[in-house]
Amino acid sequence: MLLTLVLLLLPSSGVLALEAESLVPGGSAVGIDLETRGVIVVGLSDVETVQGDKRPAEEAGLAVGDVITQIGQRSIDSAADFLSAMREADGSSLELTVDREGKELCIHASPVKNREGSFQLGLWLRDGVSGIGTVTFYDPESGIFGALGHGINDVETGELLPFDTGSITGAQVVDVIPGTSGSPGELCGQFDRETVLGALEKNTDSGIFGTALLPQGSAPIPVAHEDEVELGPALIRSNISGSDVRDYTVEISRIYRDAEDNRFLLLTVTDPALLAVTGGIVQGMSGSPILQNGKLVGAVTHVLLNDPHKGYGISIDRMLQAA
Repeated sequence: MLLTLVLLLLPSSGVLALEAESLVPGGSAVGIDLETRGVIVVGLSDVETVQGDKRPAEEAGLAVGDVITQIGQRSIDSAADFLSAMREADGSSLELTVDREGKELCIHASPVKNREGSFQLGLWLRDGVSGIGTVTFYDPESGIFGALGHGINDVETGELLPFDTGSITGAQVVDVIPGTSGSPGELCGQFDRETVLGALEKNTDSGIFGTALLPQGSAPIPVAHEDEVELGPALIRSNISGSDVRDYTVEISRIYRDAEDNRFLLLTVTDPALLAVTGGIVQGMSGSPILQNGKLVGAVTHVLLNDPHKGYGISIDRMLQAA
């Protein structure tokens, strides 16, 4: 099971460039805020009218995954903007500017009046996500960081969330729901949105990346290439209480050198202290750096739903390629 976090959407400010032979391993929990560019259509629904159920959005050609960026000449940055523009139109046909898989479309949609007398299109919208994740690495020379080891996907569509602007903030882990067979468990965090640590610039299948000024909890260590990773003992560095970052013992049980996805290695948690608190790997630990033989080799990304003692990890090579 993918170690999802609960998130909000923000814009990409540029192209990152990172070619580092050594990096500071992370492990600290951070708050993640994302804001979408426009509003994302995450569902189409019926509108109950006195003439029966109607689906004006679907009939107009809108689809799940569309990003509505304008109504007429008005920019739409949030669900509140969308609802305000709807009210101002008072039932008139709307000219929607829509981003669909990178192509801009113009769609005309006519709201219908529901049984309560309000005009609706029959849309479910999302304008952002927010949650807790773990920093994997930090490069003090460039200020570039990477986190999560996987992308932030929309829950309904499964697609990477297109974002406009984003940030990471301070956070504390205040509680843990332990994982059990069939239930992945979760780190429960408290955000400190007054402490903005950095800006998010990329949301990819291999992690999220940006620039920040992060406190260095340790010195940089060498980065291991995929062919240097081996079966046997390793460590994961994680934050499961307050802001305390610690190393916990794991075993690299299997390596998938030809994997087409990012599940490069299989981990088994062996640390009694970690097992006692979390039951193994839980949601919110995604991004926890994996260390072996004094090198940074990857990050935790998934938990096995039927066995929280085990989880998958991405190689640091793939994260750096994505960054």
